[in-house]
Amino acid sequence: MPVVIVAVALLGLAIGSFLNVVIYRLPAGKSLSRPSSHCPVCGNPIRNRHNLPVIGWLILRGRCADCRSRISIRYPLVELTTGVLFVLVALRLNQLSLLSVLPAWLCFAAIAIALTMIDVDVHRLPDAIVLPSYPVLALLLTLGAVTHDTPWALLRMLIGGLALWLSYLLLHLAYPAGMGWGDVKLAGIVGAMLGYLSYSSLLVGAFAAFFLGSLVSVPLLVSSRASRKSRIPFGPFMLAGAFLALWLARPIADAYLHLINVT
Repeated sequence: MPVVIVAVALLGLAIGSFLNVVIYRLPAGKSLSRPSSHCPVCGNPIRNRHNLPVIGWLILRGRCADCRSRISIRYPLVELTTGVLFVLVALRLNQLSLLSVLPAWLCFAAIAIALTMIDVDVHRLPDAIVLPSYPVLALLLTLGAVTHDTPWALLRMLIGGLALWLSYLLLHLAYPAGMGWGDVKLAGIVGAMLGYLSYSSLLVGAFAAFFLGSLVSVPLLVSSRASRKSRIPFGPFMLAGAFLALWLARPIADAYLHLINVT
């Protein structure tokens, strides 16, 4: 397992570096491959030795090697966050004896980071990321189910994806200003990922999204830093709720069952 963790951490750092490109270029409609990484101020390409995740930023001390303009600390933070999240996911799936779906959850983690940052920046969940995620994650989960011999997990995946998608669709139809169409499309992915794990994961993840959202939005409304008409991106809370459920769904379900038995 230590070898797997190191490999997953390095993979996360590398993917985090690519996610920085996706987060910056995709909303702007720019190519993800051309031109190569360059300074947005002077336009000079970034040298290979400076393009190493996290380390490159530290070597440069957060400044361009040519024009000395500042490089946002956000870049190494995205890389580091991706690496840490990859490791945490691997550790949790190992505890659950579900390493067969590690590729699916690592892919979902990368998608979650990209969508979270883009939604915060431009209040959009791009179809270019969301829609291809459906077949990719479905394929990876199916391979995991076949490997682990858990066909019923695929049925839960379908039920979970459809249930959460329909729930968000109804919320969108009832209050379009409060629930965007992008959130509806993302709900199917979140529901499928959590449904594959268990129905308790699905329920905890669905509830956690609104709970986390209220923890942020209510204080903003009370302090008048936001109004009822303010657009607060909900996608990040949906994704955060999914990963919270990955770690806490089973303990919460066990605590609830214990409470029922006691009462």
